[in-house]
Amino acid sequence: MPQRETPLPTVLEPRGRTFGEEERAAVLRVLDSAVLCGAFGREARALESEMAALYGRAEAVSSSSGTAALHIALAAAGVGPGDEVVTTPVSDFGTVAPVLAQGARVVFADVRADDGNLDPAAVEAAITPRTRAVVAVHLFGGAADVARLREICDRHGILLVEDCAQAWLGEDEDGRLLGTAGDIACFSLQQYKHITAGDGGLCITDDPELARGMRLFMDKGWDRSEGRIHRTMGLNYRMTELVAAVARAQLARVPEVVRLRRERAARFAAAVERLVPAPGVRLPSRRAGHAWWVMPLLVDDNSRWAHGLQDAGVPALRGYLERPLYANPALSGHHPGPCPRAETLIDRTLLVLQWNEGYTEDDVDRIARTLGEVGAR
Repeated sequence: MPQRETPLPTVLEPRGRTFGEEERAAVLRVLDSAVLCGAFGREARALESEMAALYGRAEAVSSSSGTAALHIALAAAGVGPGDEVVTTPVSDFGTVAPVLAQGARVVFADVRADDGNLDPAAVEAAITPRTRAVVAVHLFGGAADVARLREICDRHGILLVEDCAQAWLGEDEDGRLLGTAGDIACFSLQQYKHITAGDGGLCITDDPELARGMRLFMDKGWDRSEGRIHRTMGLNYRMTELVAAVARAQLARVPEVVRLRRERAARFAAAVERLVPAPGVRLPSRRAGHAWWVMPLLVDDNSRWAHGLQDAGVPALRGYLERPLYANPALSGHHPGPCPRAETLIDRTLLVLQWNEGYTEDDVDRIARTLGEVGAR
């Protein structure tokens, strides 16, 4: 029998994560300080400064998760009962949970068929006098059309929030960093992201009032500079010092992590284009500036492709989600059908491959070769 190939690295094992002595030293530094709470230590504040500098924005605010980052952003934006927030049905539930937590209504706009990002025309059609914000997800590391979304939001007087959880150091077609067009941009440090501290979130903004609102909501509405007075409603979304210290070491690695993912993605694209016969697979049409959180592909039958790749030892996910967000029980007031392009992607045409900087050139060639074999069946 032929020898089974070594499994591809995943983010749940050391080969698929980029950790080193810097992260180990960071943990010990915090333990030696005896201060593990972010309200009293230095690591969380230092991480915020370093994040703001990385993106060239005035302020950064840390939090306990990417979902918490979105929640403090929407709370600072004043989203509340009776308001509406427009966003995509193709995303993690963390994109919409904060809207629901604020008592507001999620309004779903359809996506572009070629990459799953929000269709600006659908967003504009979904805006009503009750719309308070648009949350644009940069799906899989590829850019949503933030230039058009920015123009739409400005014209209607509403806030643009960028969900950059999957798009660390991604860029739009003009080379502008994703996360620099929105009023607020939110990032995640969850286990599966480009960099990780287990969990954790970061928001960036140029608006000092939004930054103040986010800091207050993150720490129970408490401005610690003036004593124990709770100025607004808030939750405990503080980032711990251990998380912040590891995140600081990871933040320094982001440029190299993204560079390697892009390098491997370019090799993969070239290998797929050389396949004979053509495998019936399309890569994203907008690849410039892509951060490659995963490798999204368009196929004719995602179920067939997923099963074929999995049988050959290449992890593949049919559709990314089991259903659009609005079809989940938690959003049972939304009936299937409002976003047909999103439903087509999930049900039939979208195939997602894991991707990370731990892949070797041989790994990439193997994935491409397996695609060709599945396509030829």
